[in-house]
This record gives sequence, structure tokens and C-alpha cells, in this order.
Amino acid sequence: MDEAQDHGTRTRARLRAAGRGLAAAAGLSALLLTAGQAQALTCLRGANVAGAEFGDTIGRLGHTHFYPTEKTLRYLAGKGMNVVRFPFKWERLQPVLYKPFDLAELTPLVDSIAAAKRMGFKVILSPHTNARHSGKQIGSPEVPTSAFEDFWTRLAKLYAGDSDIIFLLQNEPDYMDAAFWLPSANAGIAAIRRTGADNLILVPGTIWTSAYHWFAEQNGGSNAEVMRGIIDPLNNYAIDIHQYPDADFSGTNRTCPAKDTALEALARVTDWLKATGNRAILSEFGGTASPDCLDAIRDMAVFVNRNPETWIGWTYWAAGDWWGDYPLSIQPDEAGRDRPQMNVLEPLIRDGQPVIAECPSLDPLTFWPLRGPNRPDAPNGRPQ
Repeated sequence: MDEAQDHGTRTRARLRAAGRGLAAAAGLSALLLTAGQAQALTCLRGANVAGAEFGDTIGRLGHTHFYPTEKTLRYLAGKGMNVVRFPFKWERLQPVLYKPFDLAELTPLVDSIAAAKRMGFKVILSPHTNARHSGKQIGSPEVPTSAFEDFWTRLAKLYAGDSDIIFLLQNEPDYMDAAFWLPSANAGIAAIRRTGADNLILVPGTIWTSAYHWFAEQNGGSNAEVMRGIIDPLNNYAIDIHQYPDADFSGTNRTCPAKDTALEALARVTDWLKATGNRAILSEFGGTASPDCLDAIRDMAVFVNRNPETWIGWTYWAAGDWWGDYPLSIQPDEAGRDRPQMNVLEPLIRDGQPVIAECPSLDPLTFWPLRGPNRPDAPNGRPQ
């Protein structure tokens, strides 16, 4: 057997073993849920671990991009975080639409996920291509919605029923209207559910799924209007929200003069969540070590922490071994010292308590079997 064949054999064996473990875990989970009430779940507080989305092309693993390392995962676990978001490029995992995943890229992703789970993390899988494949938008003739369904069918099968794995449909759809994006989002959800996967799904809006732009006018309606049309047979989804507090809300500036505006945007989205019976995660926010940015980071995390009935948690942007002097990074510096941003975040992970607080919005049985503000037994859209 040559090296390539041996590599493929080892990977398939690893995936088969993972699948057996997932099936057993799913069976146990179902037993526990039917035997009694579900245990309260803790809010999600963690970080993005960047690296697999680096580079503009498919590239070469280890040179243009890498997958999350155990070193970084251990560091974040040591801070008490319980969730990591793994960005990666769709076209690296599946270079040719409708074809099997590339084992050279799938293997390190699977290994990083396994390492994170061993450390007690939940893992958000985030195809980080702005609702595109090789630069072409999902829903276009080059990347039809059926190709998006195929991708999620393949990925969901690997982790179907694993409650530690959360599926994010796409990172930051941009330069498309919400009315154009919604059919593809619903198709992706349907594809996941057809595999039997009951995992939590995160659904972004358009205009970079920004809280500030959630109510912005678009052809066919704003995110606030259009994204009411999300269809999930299991109703086990949350809205994926991003918000940066710098001048243009991009996360690319050195100071954060728009903190108050960012917080107002989060508050307005929270009102929308309550009115529509939805929940959300703040999966990207961040800032530099500038004093105003540190204040903004603190205030945004505190806001989410104080609203666990609608916000399931937050993941800071970002950690990652290759960030170097990236100004938003929470990766320790070359001397191993914590970044100022981590010094701000660490006390907010547990709010000074021994464990992370309980998160009512994460309980699918109590809060989310049905949605919408018009149920007579469901004030604010939440079944009682």
C-alpha cells in the first residue's frame, strides 16, 4: 500500500470510528431526553480559531493555511471557554462541486474537531466563503443551490446527532439581498435535516449579518423582514449575528468610536428576537487594545451575558497561531503573555462564578418547539 492509499485508509477508519461514537452518543442523548427533563445548558462563551480560512486560493496546507492546533485550544480551554468557531474554506474541503471531500483537508479538520471535543468544547463549523464557492455566489448558475445542499449533506452526515457540533450555514453573506439568500439558506437547512441531523444550525442574514444592518432596506425586504421566513422542521436554529464597534463596523480600524451605536444595534436586534420568537449568537465581535475598543469589547460581552433568554452566547474574533501582530488577536504574544483583550474577556466567561451561567435560550425543549409572537400561550414568542 502506497503512502496516499495508507493515508486515505487511516482517515476512513478514523471517520468510521467517529461515526460509531456519534451514533452511540445520539442514542444516549435521546434516552436522556425521553427519560426526563433536559438539563439546563450553559451559555456559549469562546472564540473563533482562525487559520483554515487564510489565503485567497485553495493553496497548500501548512503553507497558506492551517487548522486549529491543540496548543491554542488548550490555551482557550484554560481560560474557561466552552465553544470554538472553526472557519474554513468550502472550496478547499470540496474543490469540485458535487464531488467527495478532499481527504487532505478533511483529515486535519476532523482531527482539530476531535481535539476540541476532548477538551470539552462545542465546535461551530463555519464555511467561511461569504456564501460563495470559488468566488461565485450560492444560487448563481455557477453554484446552484443544489450544490450547497450537496455540501451540507456530506458535512452533516459526519456529525449528525452530535450535540457538540453546531452547523453555521455560511459566514457573512454579502453583496446579495436577503430575499435572494433565504431560499438557499432554507435549502441548506433542509439538506441537513434530511440526513437525520438534529444539530443546532446557525443562520446568518446578509450585509455581513451585521446587527447594525439587520433593519437596513434591501430589495425584497430587510434581514428583519425576510429572515422571518427561515424554515427548519425541528426549529433548532439560531440567528448568527456579527457586530464590530469601530467607525465603519468592519473590525478593520484601530479605534472604536461606534461602541454606543453597536450596543444600540444589539439591543434593537434583541427586541426583534423577542418579537419573533428567535434566539441568536454573537459569533464575531472584537477590537484592538485601544482603550475605547477594550471598553467596547467588555460592554458587548456583558450585554450578551445579561440576555441569556435570547442570546445563546458569544465567540470573540479571533485566536489563531498565525495571527502575529494582528491587532484584534487574543493569541498570547511571543513571550506567552495574555493580550489586553483576553484580560478583558476572561472575567466575563464565568462572570466571577465557578461555572458558566445557565442559558435558557439553548434549551430546545422548553423554549423553541414553536416560534412566533402570535401564539396565545406564548408571550414574546416563547412557549411556556
